[in-house]
Amino acid sequence: MPKNEQVTFAAGCFWGVEATFSNAKGVRETLVGYTGGTLAFPSYEQVCSGRTGHAEAVLITYAPEEITFDQLLDVFWNCHNPTQRDAQGPDIGTQYRSEIFFHTRQQEEEARASLQKEQNSDRHRCDIATRITQASEFFPAEEYHQNYFAKQRH
Repeated sequence: MPKNEQVTFAAGCFWGVEATFSNAKGVRETLVGYTGGTLAFPSYEQVCSGRTGHAEAVLITYAPEEITFDQLLDVFWNCHNPTQRDAQGPDIGTQYRSEIFFHTRQQEEEARASLQKEQNSDRHRCDIATRITQASEFFPAEEYHQNYFAKQRH
């Protein structure tokens, strides 16, 4: 049986990003949390202060035989505005930045090629602000943030 893989995406408030990816065929699990910062085990309040350097992010576990990394990148580019620097819509701050946290060198290469393709497309009038960074320690967010939108429907 093929092995599942992981990637971490930051694209604004993690609630909507998680909801978008959790509905994609081949995504096995999503976990919202914080990554890319300097503080171990940050709280939501600490991340929202903008002083920890973390991004609100979603750790995605996926089955590459059902959904390719390139297909996940397509979802990523389409679920937010990658030209907004340190913000998404009304959410402003470095914690809402657009960033791809790659877990393998192959993911890094594909992410960089995908960013270039996206930048060269006619979809955006501004330069893409998305960062591409090696994944670092991921800290799961508090339980009430997990599957937030799904919980609100019940």
